[in-house]
This record gives sequence, C-alpha cells and structure tokens, in this order.
Amino acid sequence: SSAWCGGSLIGNSWVLTAAHCTDGVKSITVYLGATVRTSAEIQFTVSKSDIIIHEEWDAEKLKNDISLIRIPSVSYSSRVQPVKLPSISNSYSTYVGETAVASGWGRISDSASGVTNDLRYAVVPVVANSVCSNTYGSSVVYPSTLCISTAGGISTCNGDSGGPLVASSSNVQIGLTSYGARAGCAKGYPAAFTRVTSYLDWIKSNTGISA
Repeated sequence: SSAWCGGSLIGNSWVLTAAHCTDGVKSITVYLGATVRTSAEIQFTVSKSDIIIHEEWDAEKLKNDISLIRIPSVSYSSRVQPVKLPSISNSYSTYVGETAVASGWGRISDSASGVTNDLRYAVVPVVANSVCSNTYGSSVVYPSTLCISTAGGISTCNGDSGGPLVASSSNVQIGLTSYGARAGCAKGYPAAFTRVTSYLDWIKSNTGISA
C-alpha cells in the first residue's frame, strides 16, 4: 500500500517532512518542482536507509513528529528552490497572531475520496498552543507544537501531512503539518503542526543545514 504526504526541500540533498509519513516505510518517492501532483521536474525514489526519523518520535503521543529524507543532490531552478528555515537563536517567536501559508495536495474537503491533483494552499492564523490543548488535551500538545486556527473550515487535511507552514511576513518555514481533528478537516477545530524552531539543532546536526 502507499500513502501521500507533503514535504519541503531545505537543501540540495534534504527534504523535511513528518515522522508519521516515513515511519515503517520501505521506500519513498520524492517529487520536486510540481504543481500538478505527479508531474514533477525531478523525481527520486529512495530507500528507508535514506530516512532519518527523530529518535524520540512517539506515534501514540504525537511527539517529535519530524523526519528527514536524503535525496541525490539537485540543482536549483525556477521551479525547484529550498525553503528558508528560521535562524538558530537563543529565543524564538511563538508566531502567535501571525499569518502563515500551509500548502499541499491533501483532500480539499471531508467528502473528497482522495487527495487532489493540483497544489493548493491555505492562509491561516497562528494561535496559542492553549487553543489546541483545549481541543486535544495537553497530553498531545507540547512546546514543540504549533497551533493554527481553521475558522471557516479553512484547514490542512489528509494528504497534507509533513507539508510546510510558512510565515507570510518572512517566508521562512515555521511548521510542518502534523495532525488535526478526527471529526473532520472542515469542522473548525484547530490543527497542530510540528514547530520547526524546536528542531533547528536536530536538523543542523543531521544535515549541516542552518539559516
């Protein structure tokens, strides 16, 4: 069986995605430079030996939902560009109140039978983690979680997992899609992302990449 997830190119040889997208897989096909889902400029299939899952990933507690995929080195072009990461710092913004853009090929409604063929995006506000805690409980919301409002049913959905959340003001990736409400994507419940600033040291130690 196979599943679809999102990811982001953070360097010539590295894709950032969610741990729940790569946990247990034997291989992964990476598409780069596409707006139509399977019509990519570049395509690679790599084995599980090229996947680095966070050592403390916990599928039950939805903790440390982050992984890296090593790919053959790519040359950047007009359609293949890396996303910027936040700079490593002693302290970081919570991004609460900021607007961000989530993107992916996930389902476009709760009634959709599968993922979409065309890349979509949603402009969403970052809210305090307490909003996610009030919905999902504090046992699955951590300082390394980033929470967005999906008021009006504008949200990420199945198939968007691992895809980027990029701050509108700075164009840096601040989150990656982790989980949402089982009740449905368009119900207005908040959605949870892995907070990238919590893992900048981990990313750097595994890839050498830092802003």
